Amino acid sequence: MPPDEIDDRAFMLEALTLARRGVADGAGGPFGALVVLDGLILGRGWNRVIADRDPTAHAELIAIRAACQARGDFHLRGATLYTTCEPCPMCRAAAFWAHLDRVVYAADTADAAGIGFDDGLIREALATGGGPLRLATEQLMREEAMEVFRLWERSPLRMDY
Repeated sequence: MPPDEIDDRAFMLEALTLARRGVADGAGGPFGALVVLDGLILGRGWNRVIADRDPTAHAELIAIRAACQARGDFHLRGATLYTTCEPCPMCRAAAFWAHLDRVVYAADTADAAGIGFDDGLIREALATGGGPLRLATEQLMREEAMEVFRLWERSPLRMDY
């Protein structure tokens, strides 16, 4: 087995341990994740949706947040996200925003759907602009928002994402 594959397996075993911890604690679904850079774990997380009463408290987001804090940066270039399940659309988007290089996952979306974590309608809605899911949207006070955008454009504290 190539060394990289051995490392991938070791990190996935750690993610699985985190998932088991979340299940044992009743914190949320059976998901664990970690962010690794240069062989070092920067962030760990397990699903905490139930414990935190937060629909965004997915293992991947918690691990990404912890890794960003540890690194002192909102970009995680060069890092890998190890997660016990293929990321949902929200977590996949967070991986893009964090500029992760790679995602390694164990179970896939069909496996998750089989135990009640079916994000198929969300994926379809995002791909088609609605599909069977409809979310009412309305634009309001655009000009006022544009004033704040212009403040950001002129701010000496501005950092591009």
